[in-house]
Amino acid sequence: MSLIVQKFGGTSVGSIERIEQVADKVSRFRAEGHDVVVVVSAMSGETNRLIALAHQIQDRPVPREMDVLVSTGEQVTTALLSMALNKRGVKAKSYNGSQVRILTDDAHTKARIRDIDDERLHADLDKGYVVVVAGFQGVDEHGNITTLGRGGSDTTAVALAAALKADECQIYTDVDGVYTTDPRMVDGARRLDRITFEEMLEMASMGSKVLQIRAVEFAGKYNVPLRVLHSFEEGPGTLIALEDSSQMETPTIAGIAFNRDEAKLTVVGVPDMPGIAHRILGPIGEANIEVDVIVQNVEHDNTTDFTFTVSRGDLARAEEVLKKVAEDINAEEVRSDNKIAKVSIVGVGMRSHAGVASQAFAALAEVGINIQMITTSEIKISVIIEEKFLELAVRSLHSSFGLSKEPQNESPA
Repeated sequence: MSLIVQKFGGTSVGSIERIEQVADKVSRFRAEGHDVVVVVSAMSGETNRLIALAHQIQDRPVPREMDVLVSTGEQVTTALLSMALNKRGVKAKSYNGSQVRILTDDAHTKARIRDIDDERLHADLDKGYVVVVAGFQGVDEHGNITTLGRGGSDTTAVALAAALKADECQIYTDVDGVYTTDPRMVDGARRLDRITFEEMLEMASMGSKVLQIRAVEFAGKYNVPLRVLHSFEEGPGTLIALEDSSQMETPTIAGIAFNRDEAKLTVVGVPDMPGIAHRILGPIGEANIEVDVIVQNVEHDNTTDFTFTVSRGDLARAEEVLKKVAEDINAEEVRSDNKIAKVSIVGVGMRSHAGVASQAFAALAEVGINIQMITTSEIKISVIIEEKFLELAVRSLHSSFGLSKEPQNESPA
């Protein structure tokens, strides 16, 4: 017998029929003798519907009241799933975040979990109940309902798994695991049997949408084994865990991630003096704009060009801030480009394999792709390129590092 936390997203509980299917799946695990805690999201589209209702009343709804409103979506699915389980003869009990007492800070609409009171959950599990918990929500120290931000149900599931010391946290979604890259872009993309927390964190931060970054960070911090599985298709999925020391050789590259949501800003003719980077990026940070890749060019005639990337949604605001900065520091001009993309190769094997960057750059050069910017970490290399070359770049790198599916052996005649 083991304790498993299972999380089902909005698509998985998007209709009564699908909730019934989830109940069947949970019932099978219970029948096998496992203790099960289920975390559910709101039904697909429900959170957006509630947000739209709020904006019909108020352009900028009060965050506290927004949390009260949107948290109701998950409460609906917890009750419906508990009913479906009870109908099958499986004892089940539903809880919202405040009933469990998932204690958070008071940052409404983007709260962070501080503590979880697991006493009531353990008591129910000991009595043979399946516990169904509303994801995405908690309560602050004053009893106010809070929500964890988009994708918060993943974080709820991992946090509960950590608090309960679960054997595994299973994330059920509309894909059957983590792939070497997006299979919609590369036909030969391969499902990974296993990936490390570090690799998954880099993949998620670089554009892979399978898991929320916060959930992966939480899982890595508390060493909660995560498994990504398809909601309605059987299969082993992908296990996300610590690096496996039993493997003789770690694959050099785990996968290729990419992100189209990139825009580039260049401040031309920046005076080359100490503190100039802070004078440029300080106001950007104060405007709550996140910066990604940064490059400062070589000095020429006592000036440099300073280039960095932001998300496209922040481009107009960042450009406005930079124009004022450019005047203050006597720079020549500000240039922008929103037709770029970022491609990243990720793998813990980079630590022990030389020549990875050289191989990547050669693969891009062979297909005529120019690299505009480069950034690296211990297990990642990212390049900024023209967006029109994105698919070609991903396919070329995927092929160069041998990430495609193994060809099927033909049966002997």
